[in-house]
Amino acid sequence: RRLQLGDPEGLVREALSACPLKGCVDEILKRYFASGGKASESAFRATPLPNIGQQFAAKLTMVGNFVEVYLAKRGHPGRIGLNLLEKIQPPTLASLYGAMLAGVDCVLMGAGIPRSIPRVLDELAEGRATELKMDVTGASREDDFKDRFDPADFMPAGNSLKRPAFIAIVASTVLAKTMAKRAEGQVDGLVVEGPPAGGHNAPPRGPLQLNEKGEPIFGERDHADLAEIRKLELPFWLAGSFGRPGRLAEAKALGAAGIQAGTAFAFCEESGLRAEYKASTIAKSRLQQVEVFTDPNASPTGFPFKVLKASGTLSDTEVYESRQRVCDLGYLRTAYRREDGKVGYRCPAEPVDDYLRKGGKFEDTVGRKCVCNGLMSAIGLEQQRDGQTEPTLLTAGIDA
Repeated sequence: RRLQLGDPEGLVREALSACPLKGCVDEILKRYFASGGKASESAFRATPLPNIGQQFAAKLTMVGNFVEVYLAKRGHPGRIGLNLLEKIQPPTLASLYGAMLAGVDCVLMGAGIPRSIPRVLDELAEGRATELKMDVTGASREDDFKDRFDPADFMPAGNSLKRPAFIAIVASTVLAKTMAKRAEGQVDGLVVEGPPAGGHNAPPRGPLQLNEKGEPIFGERDHADLAEIRKLELPFWLAGSFGRPGRLAEAKALGAAGIQAGTAFAFCEESGLRAEYKASTIAKSRLQQVEVFTDPNASPTGFPFKVLKASGTLSDTEVYESRQRVCDLGYLRTAYRREDGKVGYRCPAEPVDDYLRKGGKFEDTVGRKCVCNGLMSAIGLEQQRDGQTEPTLLTAGIDA
């Protein structure tokens, strides 16, 4: 989409010129670069949905990750990490390889149990083919749904890369122990994330209970036992309202190597969030008027999702209800086994009739928001569709 806006600062094309995947780069530039930019009222050209085995989607994902890491590393000697969700599986292998081509220093991954990722990083670093088991709803024991990726399809054989450190994002002691003791390869650290963190949260343990606002109630079981975490002898960072003054020192006193802070950086001048949302949120924060709602239904993943309330965004009931449902980015779709034994994809935020036709349940569609399009809008890359602009979805931690 930045290419379709004409890449006015030339940064994307600078990164593309450094990308070794020349054939992929040429194909992407030919398809998407618009000199001078598209007309403001015209739609962005579509990208292929990230299905298992979709070749052009894999190329676009590889190159996109290369560009992001290249630009993030540009002009300083600091280390750069890549944060992926285990739950978003089809783009994972291509994402990792593209980021590694740009020299990514660290991979962080949560929203699931990323046990296989350390092995994948080892194999990609050695230039070997790798595979990842796909979670497919309704799959039988006989089914073998996997995504496979071979670097030799894109780079000369034997091309070795730096293996980035791997840090698992966990919300419980049980998951921390699983990653430390049962992962397929070396885990280099843990981010221990609590319920106040922005974005997706791990669901509360036990039966779901809601407070008077309709938010999930988190209890003691939803906070990791740091005494047990320390016994794992892995460096760990604490996340979830640790971005405020004094909490770094507190984290270190608890044995942590440091903190992960997201909200403070999401609203800093250098972030990609649209300037008007940063300014209005900071102004409201100073007046203690920010409201963050932990929505149990918003995300198609089924995980609770922190929604920052702001007028004109999907947090407004009127805006949400007036938006026509469409699923044209497809990152949060769930793979399911069709009657013919092949893989299909569905999303509870897609048009309801489509979801039901694919075997989904109506109750799963209630209150679901299009996180994919909403977050693209939040960074100023909103789609134009039939004269309508895709509304924004904002997320932030409780620290906001």
